[in-house]
Amino acid sequence: MENRKRLLWAGFMAILAAGVGFAIRGGIFDNWAKEFGFTGEQLGKIGGAGFSGFCFGIIIGGVICDMIGYGKLVIVAFALHVASAIVTFTAAGPQEAAYNRLFLGMFLFALANGTLEAVANPLVATLFPENRMHYLNILHASWPAGMVLGAVIGWVLDDKMGVHWKIQLALYLVPTVIYGIMFMGQTFPKSEASAKGMKLGEMFKDVGLLGSAVACFLVAKFFGGILGNDMAGIGIGAVLWLAVGVLTKFSIGSVLLFVLFVTHALVGAVELGTDGWIQNITGNLFSSEQGKYLFLWTSAIMFGLRFCGHFIEKTLGLKPVALLLVCSVLAVIGLQLSSTMASFGMAMVALGIYAVGKTFFWPTMLAVASDRFPRTGAIAISFMGGIGMLSAGLIGGPGLGYLKDRFSGEELKDKNPALYAQYKAEKASKFLDFEATAAVGLDGKKLAEAKEAKERTPEQTIVVLADQAGDRHTLKADSAIPAAMAVVYLLMLLYFKSIGGYKPINIEEEMAHEAKKA
Repeated sequence: MENRKRLLWAGFMAILAAGVGFAIRGGIFDNWAKEFGFTGEQLGKIGGAGFSGFCFGIIIGGVICDMIGYGKLVIVAFALHVASAIVTFTAAGPQEAAYNRLFLGMFLFALANGTLEAVANPLVATLFPENRMHYLNILHASWPAGMVLGAVIGWVLDDKMGVHWKIQLALYLVPTVIYGIMFMGQTFPKSEASAKGMKLGEMFKDVGLLGSAVACFLVAKFFGGILGNDMAGIGIGAVLWLAVGVLTKFSIGSVLLFVLFVTHALVGAVELGTDGWIQNITGNLFSSEQGKYLFLWTSAIMFGLRFCGHFIEKTLGLKPVALLLVCSVLAVIGLQLSSTMASFGMAMVALGIYAVGKTFFWPTMLAVASDRFPRTGAIAISFMGGIGMLSAGLIGGPGLGYLKDRFSGEELKDKNPALYAQYKAEKASKFLDFEATAAVGLDGKKLAEAKEAKERTPEQTIVVLADQAGDRHTLKADSAIPAAMAVVYLLMLLYFKSIGGYKPINIEEEMAHEAKKA
């Protein structure tokens, strides 16, 4: 198609708008707390709406994308972005009313972002079948670029100039208008599956019971938490799982795609989950300003390298799975080094290595799924995006918070049991609500007082050092996730070697391979 480069950059601008908006919203939480008196829990729930909205947008969008076409979904996403701004800007009045407005605004914003990814990922995969890995990485270079722009906007307008949060937030509408103009009047292609007239049940066949089990498990955990009833969440997940079974005539699905889904859950946990904590951790180990510099440093590395996928494949000979294996090893090394960083220079080296490692995870995983499962159309890669985001919100972010609580509490308890009894939190932290994982961390309010004290007492110094030790142990434990991913990628590499090597396939080749197995 003559307009494929324009569509690529329109998708780039759409995800850039999402990154800018997310970074600005994350930076104005303190403004909302000050203006409306929100608690940390309320702010956390507003932020959580970003995960849930994105997941609904990308999964639902992925299912209907091939039926209604890319263009209509772009219109829906644009309308949701504008609606999100209107709802958020009208937040005022009593705390409850403001909370509801901001929660809804965040949900609509994330719903728009998820819908756009449900368009952009399969669109780029369809437009560039000859080199999906390279162009999907270019598409997703927009996310760190947007995060950098949003962070800088917040840093300058909020921290330095004190500009009102509504003016800051309005700036994400600039790239929103640009992507709307770039998509306007364009002709959109159909996916290979859609072009061949495949029905929804056929597109879902490779996902099947195995792949849908991964998504439905996470959906069940999400609704269980929202409704405060695990059984209700399990019920919703089971109904959705059975619906896929009926739709696919109870097809088991592809084992390889199941493995990709599970692995992408790990990607979401280690990439987005760690990103959610890294500024907090580095700001705690060094200073808040140095934490911001390190965030910008790692985001800039990701932005630059995501344009180099084709160069790496051609020059180093690394096919997608081999690249993922190398990246997972680098991520392990980076996180291990980060757990020992004692200076800002060392932090730049350690987190730089980690940034190189995580750069290619998300888009390259999407490329592998699209290369090997063309008949799924937009469904497989949209499910992968939803799984990664749900995992970040349910496993990655909360898991790292749990580990930080556990390790900090254990460190202080070992060093000074009496001081631990004074500073321990009232409630135990649990991972995925399992009682066996219960661990009592440090009281956030008392810890903040110790950190912010101009002249710390010897006791406060011990508490702060214990908290920093907890951060280091958390980063070290976090490295177990890319280590597990490395094992999976190595096994995948051996599998592809056994069948003649990794290569993209078309629907006819996929069907022939399936018939041969049968």
